[in-house]
Amino acid sequence: MKFKDQKAIYLQIADFLLENILAGQLPPGKRIPSVRDMAVSIQVTTNTTLRAYNYLQDHDIIFNKRGVGYFLAEDGYEKTQTLKRKIFLKETVPELFKQMRLLKIDFSELEALYRNQKDE
Repeated sequence: MKFKDQKAIYLQIADFLLENILAGQLPPGKRIPSVRDMAVSIQVTTNTTLRAYNYLQDHDIIFNKRGVGYFLAEDGYEKTQTLKRKIFLKETVPELFKQMRLLKIDFSELEALYRNQKDE
């Protein structure tokens, strides 16, 4: 996993898991990789991975069965979608609008790109 400097690593790990949930790669009720396994696979400390898991647990997306591991909540997909949507609207959209203003891109150009991408 390649990390970006602009965002905390634990949040990037959380985003990676959230995207896997939204892509259907982690179905509800399914056990997710252990903190140690995840840390080894992406080459970070277990503390960093645990912080990402705590973030997801704080948002009720995953839960811990003591001694067994972490699992995706039954409503984890819906909660993931809600969280990612909230972050997108709060952080990504304002930055997108700023760049559109600076580059003088109007919505019709954006809509055309979206439609072309959607059709592929």
